[in-house]
Amino acid sequence: METVRLRVNRAERSITLEPRRTLLDALRTDLGLTGAKKACDMGNCGACTVHLEGKAVYACLVLAIDCAGREVTTIEGLENDALQRAFVEADAFQCGFCTPGQIMSLKALFNETPSPNEAQIMRALSGNLCRCGAYRNIVRAARTAARSPSAA
Repeated sequence: METVRLRVNRAERSITLEPRRTLLDALRTDLGLTGAKKACDMGNCGACTVHLEGKAVYACLVLAIDCAGREVTTIEGLENDALQRAFVEADAFQCGFCTPGQIMSLKALFNETPSPNEAQIMRALSGNLCRCGAYRNIVRAARTAARSPSAA
């Protein structure tokens, strides 16, 4: 077992874990942050997307121990920004299971490109599956948020 200090959502956290434990399992089980979902556990669906140093990553493919001293942001760490409001206004979710991963992928895009074009939005969403088929509304929410001055 290893004790690891993680910086999650701007707060220092210390957890003891096995070196093989994924960031997703550490977030959900050890820290109680359940916004990132465990679905495929193979990096195929995007439900576990979080930010590592501002970049979107699949938490199921990253070891928690490798995140020591690095900034991790989960959906819980976003504070009512334009993207979250746009998702609500555009009805960009049905069951809501994929919504945190979709938002985190788009937020990473907006951090790099505050006014992305359609192709950039589609590329950012390409690693996230929505089993309910709400893609049209997800893209509409992204376009709406991209026009908002507080999206980035």
